[in-house]
Amino acid sequence: MSQHAAEKAPVADGGLSKKGLSAGTIGLIGAVVIGISCIAPAYTFTAAIGPTASAVGAQIPAVILVGFIPMLLVAFGYRELNNRMPDAGTSFTWATRAFGPWIGWMAGWGLIVATVLVLSNLAGVAVDFLFLLVSQITGDPSIADLAGIPELNIVVCLLFIAGATFISYRDMQTTQKLQYVLVGFQVIVLVFFAVAAISAAVSGGGFDFQPFDLEWFNPFAVSSFSALAAGLSLSIFIFWGWDVTLTMNEETKDPERTPGRSATITVVTIVTIYLLLAVAMLMYSGTGDGELGLGNADIQDNVFFFLSGPILGPLAFLVSLAVLTSSASSLQSTFVSPARTLLAMGHYGALPKQFARVSPRFFTPGFATVVSAVVAAVFYAVMRAVSENALWDTILTLGLMICFYYGITAFACVWYFRHQWFDSVRNVFFTFLFPLVGGIILAVLFVTTLIDSAAPEYSESGKDIFGIGIVFFLGLGIIVLGIVLMIVMRIVAPAFFRGQTLSLDAPPSARKLRAESENHR
Repeated sequence: MSQHAAEKAPVADGGLSKKGLSAGTIGLIGAVVIGISCIAPAYTFTAAIGPTASAVGAQIPAVILVGFIPMLLVAFGYRELNNRMPDAGTSFTWATRAFGPWIGWMAGWGLIVATVLVLSNLAGVAVDFLFLLVSQITGDPSIADLAGIPELNIVVCLLFIAGATFISYRDMQTTQKLQYVLVGFQVIVLVFFAVAAISAAVSGGGFDFQPFDLEWFNPFAVSSFSALAAGLSLSIFIFWGWDVTLTMNEETKDPERTPGRSATITVVTIVTIYLLLAVAMLMYSGTGDGELGLGNADIQDNVFFFLSGPILGPLAFLVSLAVLTSSASSLQSTFVSPARTLLAMGHYGALPKQFARVSPRFFTPGFATVVSAVVAAVFYAVMRAVSENALWDTILTLGLMICFYYGITAFACVWYFRHQWFDSVRNVFFTFLFPLVGGIILAVLFVTTLIDSAAPEYSESGKDIFGIGIVFFLGLGIIVLGIVLMIVMRIVAPAFFRGQTLSLDAPPSARKLRAESENHR
């Protein structure tokens, strides 16, 4: 397809249209691998396990399971929407067709902001673990301290972003091949670590051995709803990223079914890994505030690093290497989501037409990929120069953005299929009940987290404005900025907002749905 053809305007009646991406290049396994890579289990778990233990104590497995529920319910809604409307714009496109251009635009904005925040943080984590790994291999602890030099940290971080951008700009086959190696290594190390921790614990070599207890899986044992909400926010963060499997839907084989299946398989695989790791750490370390206890604030930023030595001995460097490859591979695969959402928004006229450009050589959203990289790089450089705590404050807003655009998408599924809710038992659950409950849970978490973030102590920096926490202002500020940009686009390019390029879509008839369901069987 020529560059001109890839950039042509969508069909005049406001329907869905192709964007020039390379179709049929990603299979089910490839999509699952990229989904796991984007979630980055080694990186997210080491960052979240300590704070989660502080919030809910030994109920870490319970919080993981409860946090898994809205993700799974929303994933079902995503699957149904993808079956009806496979489009690279996902949340943006689906919310637009369900609720109209204004809500659709904000759903796309939420996804883009969330992924850009994570891109910058992933690059920063990759830098930290690169120096930690070199320090472990050489036996020189001072090398790890080099990551604390802001200028050196920023330069290495920008190199990571540049490398990830180069790979993401190329065809999806390159991305798949790289991710098979990185994700495979990461999962093997995590399972090895968990088995070693459990073996050490039951053989008397644990730091604070705790026998396996089913009560760990009881969410009602959490001390308060605020503690549960705090734990759930962290739990949702560690699952976030599975929807990348759907933003690739125009590039997958069997785009109506493969993306939805891969999303479900990805989420189930991740929850299994997390539960295994949580049980292993609880059995080995306990939740106390001792030297290696999960409640020790001194180790909570990087639990894997502090536990890997006592558990794995001379093989401890494998864990650092796993977290490094986790953050680096996720940095590369995470580019998929914002680039394709920006591409779709440009294609349908919700953003300047430059975003609709597709590389004529690689058939990837080249311009959108580069823009995502530049914004993430500038954001990280500025925030890291200001303060490391200021950077972490922006990451705390990520949970708000996840709940924001996931929730909109879940409700979009419910509303879009409103005329078919009760046509079958399957429709009752998958187009109505499951996405509705998932959306409500995310909405409650969004409001609860927003209220809690008003407290200055909620943030890493402890900064406030007129006594209100900085994270609260960051969360609202991002949403307000999106509204302002949306109004500007309404003035500059009104066609999208008039429904001329992507219109509200009349849901298909029940008879048509049943016929298509029979064909799928």
